[in-house]
Amino acid sequence: MAIIARTMRPIAGSLMVAFRIIAAHALCAIVLIASLPAAAQTAPREIEYAYPDQSVWTTKANAQGELENPLLRLAAVLFTKADIPWHGRRYPASRMYRYLSDGTADFSMLVKAPVLNECCLISKNQVASTELRVYRRSGMPLIHGREDLVGRRVITIRGYSYESLLGYLADPANSVINNTALRHDAAFAMLEAGRGDYLVDYSGPAQEVLAAHPIAGIQYDVLSRLDVHMVLAKSYPDAAKVMANLEAIADSLNKDEILKPVAR
Repeated sequence: MAIIARTMRPIAGSLMVAFRIIAAHALCAIVLIASLPAAAQTAPREIEYAYPDQSVWTTKANAQGELENPLLRLAAVLFTKADIPWHGRRYPASRMYRYLSDGTADFSMLVKAPVLNECCLISKNQVASTELRVYRRSGMPLIHGREDLVGRRVITIRGYSYESLLGYLADPANSVINNTALRHDAAFAMLEAGRGDYLVDYSGPAQEVLAAHPIAGIQYDVLSRLDVHMVLAKSYPDAAKVMANLEAIADSLNKDEILKPVAR
Protein backbone atom coordinates (compact mmCIF):
# COMPACT_ATOMS: atom_id res chain seq x y z
CA MET A 1 0.00 0.00 0.00
CA ALA A 2 2.89 2.36 0.79
CA ILE A 3 4.27 1.75 -2.70
CA ILE A 4 0.84 2.57 -4.25
CA ALA A 5 0.58 5.74 -2.17
CA ARG A 6 4.04 6.87 -3.24
CA THR A 7 3.10 6.17 -6.89
CA MET A 8 -0.18 8.12 -6.68
CA ARG A 9 1.36 11.29 -5.19
CA PRO A 10 3.05 12.52 -8.43
CA ILE A 11 -0.10 11.65 -10.43
CA ALA A 12 -2.27 13.65 -8.06
CA GLY A 13 0.21 16.51 -8.21
CA SER A 14 0.15 16.48 -12.00
CA LEU A 15 -3.65 16.47 -12.05
CA MET A 16 -3.72 19.43 -9.66
CA VAL A 17 -1.32 21.38 -11.89
CA ALA A 18 -3.41 20.55 -14.95
CA PHE A 19 -6.60 21.60 -13.18
CA ARG A 20 -5.04 24.93 -12.17
CA ILE A 21 -3.95 25.59 -15.76
CA ILE A 22 -7.43 24.79 -17.12
CA ALA A 23 -9.04 26.99 -14.46
CA ALA A 24 -6.70 29.85 -15.29
CA HIS A 25 -7.52 29.59 -18.99
CA ALA A 26 -11.24 29.46 -18.26
CA LEU A 27 -10.98 32.55 -16.05
CA CYS A 28 -9.11 34.40 -18.80
CA ALA A 29 -11.80 33.44 -21.31
CA ILE A 30 -14.56 34.68 -19.00
CA VAL A 31 -12.77 37.99 -18.48
CA LEU A 32 -12.20 38.35 -22.24
CA ILE A 33 -15.85 37.64 -23.11
CA ALA A 34 -17.04 40.06 -20.44
CA SER A 35 -14.81 42.78 -21.90
CA LEU A 36 -16.18 42.37 -25.42
CA PRO A 37 -18.89 44.76 -26.66
CA ALA A 38 -22.42 43.36 -26.53
CA ALA A 39 -22.58 43.26 -30.33
CA ALA A 40 -19.51 41.00 -30.42
CA GLN A 41 -20.99 38.60 -27.89
CA THR A 42 -24.29 38.23 -29.80
CA ALA A 43 -24.01 38.89 -33.53
CA PRO A 44 -27.25 40.05 -35.19
CA ARG A 45 -29.20 37.35 -36.99
CA GLU A 46 -29.02 37.62 -40.76
CA ILE A 47 -32.05 39.42 -42.14
CA GLU A 48 -33.97 38.23 -45.19
CA TYR A 49 -35.36 41.15 -47.17
CA ALA A 50 -38.38 39.83 -49.08
CA TYR A 51 -39.54 41.89 -52.04
CA PRO A 52 -42.17 41.35 -54.76
CA ASP A 53 -41.17 39.89 -58.12
CA GLN A 54 -43.24 42.52 -59.93
CA SER A 55 -41.60 45.96 -60.03
CA VAL A 56 -43.47 49.23 -59.57
CA TRP A 57 -40.21 51.10 -60.12
CA THR A 58 -38.76 50.17 -63.49
CA THR A 59 -38.98 48.10 -66.66
CA LYS A 60 -35.22 47.52 -66.70
CA ALA A 61 -33.73 44.13 -65.95
CA ASN A 62 -30.34 43.20 -64.51
CA ALA A 63 -27.80 40.77 -65.97
CA GLN A 64 -29.81 37.83 -64.60
CA GLY A 65 -32.96 39.02 -66.39
CA GLU A 66 -34.67 40.07 -63.16
CA LEU A 67 -36.40 43.43 -62.88
CA GLU A 68 -34.22 45.86 -60.99
CA ASN A 69 -35.32 46.97 -57.54
CA PRO A 70 -33.77 50.29 -56.46
CA LEU A 71 -34.86 49.55 -52.88
CA LEU A 72 -32.16 46.86 -52.78
CA ARG A 73 -29.59 49.65 -53.03
CA LEU A 74 -31.23 51.42 -50.12
CA ALA A 75 -31.31 48.19 -48.12
CA ALA A 76 -27.58 47.69 -48.73
CA VAL A 77 -26.79 51.11 -47.24
CA LEU A 78 -29.19 50.66 -44.32
CA PHE A 79 -27.90 47.25 -43.24
CA THR A 80 -24.24 48.12 -43.80
CA LYS A 81 -24.57 51.14 -41.51
CA ALA A 82 -26.54 49.05 -39.00
CA ASP A 83 -23.89 46.31 -39.18
CA ILE A 84 -26.53 43.64 -39.82
CA PRO A 85 -25.91 40.78 -42.29
CA TRP A 86 -28.67 40.45 -44.86
CA HIS A 87 -29.74 39.04 -48.20
CA GLY A 88 -32.57 39.88 -50.57
CA ARG A 89 -35.01 37.38 -52.05
CA ARG A 90 -37.91 38.04 -54.40
CA TYR A 91 -41.26 36.29 -54.11
CA PRO A 92 -44.70 36.45 -55.69
CA ALA A 93 -46.61 39.07 -53.69
CA SER A 94 -48.96 36.63 -51.94
CA ARG A 95 -46.08 34.44 -50.77
CA MET A 96 -44.07 37.48 -49.67
CA TYR A 97 -46.89 38.64 -47.39
CA ARG A 98 -47.32 35.11 -46.03
CA TYR A 99 -43.61 34.78 -45.24
CA LEU A 100 -43.58 38.14 -43.45
CA SER A 101 -46.62 37.07 -41.46
CA ASP A 102 -45.18 33.72 -40.33
CA GLY A 103 -41.62 34.97 -39.73
CA THR A 104 -39.99 33.13 -42.64
CA ALA A 105 -38.88 36.54 -43.94
CA ASP A 106 -37.79 39.37 -41.65
CA PHE A 107 -37.94 42.61 -43.57
CA SER A 108 -39.40 44.44 -46.52
CA MET A 109 -40.16 47.91 -47.85
CA LEU A 110 -43.82 48.18 -48.78
CA VAL A 111 -46.92 50.31 -48.81
CA LYS A 112 -48.72 50.04 -45.48
CA ALA A 113 -51.14 47.12 -45.50
CA PRO A 114 -53.52 46.00 -42.70
CA VAL A 115 -52.35 42.40 -43.12
CA LEU A 116 -48.94 43.42 -41.71
CA ASN A 117 -50.16 45.15 -38.54
CA GLU A 118 -50.19 42.01 -36.39
CA CYS A 119 -46.92 40.48 -37.50
CA CYS A 120 -44.69 43.45 -38.20
CA LEU A 121 -43.42 46.84 -37.11
CA ILE A 122 -43.91 49.63 -39.66
CA SER A 123 -41.54 52.58 -39.83
CA LYS A 124 -43.02 55.95 -38.87
CA ASN A 125 -41.62 57.72 -41.91
CA GLN A 126 -41.67 56.70 -45.54
CA VAL A 127 -38.45 55.74 -47.29
CA ALA A 128 -39.71 56.06 -50.87
CA SER A 129 -42.86 56.85 -52.82
CA THR A 130 -44.41 56.36 -56.23
CA GLU A 131 -47.59 57.38 -58.00
CA LEU A 132 -50.37 55.30 -59.48
CA ARG A 133 -51.41 57.18 -62.59
CA VAL A 134 -54.17 56.99 -65.16
CA TYR A 135 -52.94 57.89 -68.65
CA ARG A 136 -55.43 59.11 -71.25
CA ARG A 137 -55.51 60.07 -74.87
CA SER A 138 -56.08 63.65 -75.92
CA GLY A 139 -59.69 64.74 -75.48
CA MET A 140 -60.64 62.15 -72.86
CA PRO A 141 -62.14 63.46 -69.58
CA LEU A 142 -59.93 63.89 -66.53
CA ILE A 143 -59.91 61.16 -63.89
CA HIS A 144 -60.38 62.39 -60.32
CA GLY A 145 -61.00 59.01 -58.72
CA ARG A 146 -61.66 55.41 -59.60
CA GLU A 147 -65.38 56.14 -59.89
CA ASP A 148 -64.60 58.06 -63.10
CA LEU A 149 -63.48 54.79 -64.70
CA VAL A 150 -66.96 53.26 -64.44
CA GLY A 151 -68.25 52.27 -67.89
CA ARG A 152 -64.87 52.96 -69.55
CA ARG A 153 -62.40 50.86 -71.54
CA VAL A 154 -59.37 50.50 -69.30
CA ILE A 155 -55.95 48.99 -70.00
CA THR A 156 -54.09 47.29 -67.15
CA ILE A 157 -50.86 45.28 -66.98
CA ARG A 158 -50.84 41.63 -65.98
CA GLY A 159 -49.38 40.86 -62.56
CA TYR A 160 -50.42 44.05 -60.80
CA SER A 161 -53.30 44.33 -58.35
CA TYR A 162 -52.99 48.14 -58.18
CA GLU A 163 -53.87 47.89 -54.51
CA SER A 164 -57.65 47.37 -54.51
CA LEU A 165 -58.25 48.95 -57.93
CA LEU A 166 -58.12 45.73 -59.98
CA GLY A 167 -60.96 44.23 -57.97
CA TYR A 168 -62.98 47.40 -58.49
CA LEU A 169 -62.41 47.27 -62.24
CA ALA A 170 -63.39 43.59 -62.33
CA ASP A 171 -66.68 44.16 -60.52
CA PRO A 172 -69.46 43.63 -63.10
CA ALA A 173 -71.48 46.38 -61.41
CA ASN A 174 -68.93 48.93 -62.66
CA SER A 175 -69.23 47.90 -66.33
CA VAL A 176 -65.52 48.37 -67.00
CA ILE A 177 -63.99 46.72 -70.06
CA ASN A 178 -60.53 45.72 -68.85
CA ASN A 179 -57.99 45.01 -71.59
CA THR A 180 -54.91 43.36 -70.10
CA ALA A 181 -51.41 43.86 -71.53
CA LEU A 182 -48.43 41.62 -70.80
CA ARG A 183 -45.88 44.46 -70.58
CA HIS A 184 -45.75 48.19 -69.96
CA ASP A 185 -44.69 49.04 -73.50
CA ALA A 186 -47.45 46.85 -74.94
CA ALA A 187 -50.00 48.65 -72.74
CA PHE A 188 -48.98 52.05 -74.08
CA ALA A 189 -49.05 50.73 -77.63
CA MET A 190 -52.63 49.64 -77.01
CA LEU A 191 -53.53 53.09 -75.68
CA GLU A 192 -51.89 54.77 -78.67
CA ALA A 193 -53.84 52.51 -81.04
CA GLY A 194 -57.14 53.40 -79.37
CA ARG A 195 -57.76 49.99 -77.84
CA GLY A 196 -58.63 51.64 -74.55
CA ASP A 197 -59.67 54.99 -73.15
CA TYR A 198 -57.39 54.92 -70.11
CA LEU A 199 -54.25 53.11 -68.99
CA VAL A 200 -53.38 52.46 -65.33
CA ASP A 201 -49.65 52.33 -64.58
CA TYR A 202 -47.03 53.32 -62.02
CA SER A 203 -45.00 56.47 -62.65
CA GLY A 204 -41.53 54.84 -62.92
CA PRO A 205 -42.22 52.24 -65.61
CA ALA A 206 -44.55 54.62 -67.48
CA GLN A 207 -41.93 57.36 -67.67
CA GLU A 208 -39.36 54.91 -69.02
CA VAL A 209 -41.71 53.68 -71.75
CA LEU A 210 -42.74 57.19 -72.82
CA ALA A 211 -39.12 58.39 -72.83
CA ALA A 212 -38.29 55.63 -75.32
CA HIS A 213 -41.48 56.05 -77.35
CA PRO A 214 -43.30 59.38 -76.82
CA ILE A 215 -47.02 59.47 -77.61
CA ALA A 216 -48.37 62.76 -78.89
CA GLY A 217 -51.03 64.38 -76.72
CA ILE A 218 -50.91 61.80 -73.94
CA GLN A 219 -51.76 63.09 -70.47
CA TYR A 220 -52.15 61.59 -67.03
CA ASP A 221 -53.96 62.09 -63.74
CA VAL A 222 -52.62 60.89 -60.39
CA LEU A 223 -54.98 58.33 -58.93
CA SER A 224 -53.04 57.84 -55.70
CA ARG A 225 -49.64 58.41 -54.12
CA LEU A 226 -48.10 55.32 -52.58
CA ASP A 227 -45.70 55.83 -49.68
CA VAL A 228 -43.29 52.99 -48.98
CA HIS A 229 -42.28 52.18 -45.40
CA MET A 230 -39.82 49.78 -43.81
CA VAL A 231 -41.43 46.62 -42.47
CA LEU A 232 -39.71 44.46 -39.83
CA ALA A 233 -41.11 41.20 -38.44
CA LYS A 234 -41.83 41.39 -34.70
CA SER A 235 -40.25 37.94 -34.39
CA TYR A 236 -36.80 39.32 -35.29
CA PRO A 237 -34.61 39.59 -32.15
CA ASP A 238 -34.91 43.01 -30.46
CA ALA A 239 -37.21 44.09 -33.28
CA ALA A 240 -38.23 47.42 -31.72
CA LYS A 241 -34.62 48.41 -31.06
CA VAL A 242 -33.52 47.34 -34.55
CA MET A 243 -36.36 49.27 -36.19
CA ALA A 244 -35.52 52.40 -34.20
CA ASN A 245 -31.91 52.14 -35.38
CA LEU A 246 -32.93 51.60 -39.01
CA GLU A 247 -35.30 54.58 -38.82
CA ALA A 248 -32.53 56.83 -37.49
CA ILE A 249 -30.20 55.68 -40.26
CA ALA A 250 -32.86 56.11 -42.97
CA ASP A 251 -33.65 59.63 -41.78
CA SER A 252 -29.97 60.56 -42.14
CA LEU A 253 -29.64 59.37 -45.75
CA ASN A 254 -30.07 61.17 -49.05
CA LYS A 255 -32.55 58.57 -50.23
CA ASP A 256 -33.35 60.29 -53.53
CA GLU A 257 -29.70 60.03 -54.51
CA ILE A 258 -29.55 56.33 -53.59
CA LEU A 259 -32.80 55.49 -55.40
CA LYS A 260 -32.28 57.45 -58.59
CA PRO A 261 -32.11 55.32 -61.77
CA VAL A 262 -28.70 53.89 -62.61
CA ALA A 263 -27.31 55.27 -65.88
CA ARG A 264 -26.62 52.68 -68.57
